[in-house]
Amino acid sequence: MPLSRAALGIAVALAALLLIGVVVLAQVLGSGTDAHPAPSSTPAAPRTGPVPLVPVDAPDAGSAACGSLLSALPDALTSGATTLHRLPLAAPAPPATAAWGDGGDPVVLRCGLNRPPELTPTAQLRLISGVNWLPIEGDRSTTWYLVQRSVYVALTVPVGTGTGVLQGVSEVAGRVVGVR
Repeated sequence: MPLSRAALGIAVALAALLLIGVVVLAQVLGSGTDAHPAPSSTPAAPRTGPVPLVPVDAPDAGSAACGSLLSALPDALTSGATTLHRLPLAAPAPPATAAWGDGGDPVVLRCGLNRPPELTPTAQLRLISGVNWLPIEGDRSTTWYLVQRSVYVALTVPVGTGTGVLQGVSEVAGRVVGVR
């Protein structure tokens, strides 16, 4: 049975309205937040002021080993061609902590932590300047745990920071933090 001209016109009109509705809906829903925004060409604003650090469980932060390490740490660390200067910490600063930087994400040291759960008999340690470290990769940084010493120390190093920072801290830790 052939369609009448009126029925055919109504079908075409409904199809056109449906298509317009889909396009409008896609525009409305797509104009919200983009799940994958384009990378910004504007660099992040440089960090200024004291570095705020959240407290973490560090039962040995008050130990003599942490006190010796903190007092022996340098005021500056080398990261490639860049010098990272020791930064002030925002009050109240967790005990046995230090930070260095040049305006970006800081390098942060924490002393007296609990044994890292990733430290297993098969964990891959790295020997740097005579001390063993356990690297734990993160999204924007790597945290290196000083192991096989009298206290556990964590050094969180932002991605893109040179290895000089780890070498500098390793040299000091090797001299002042006793072996377990």
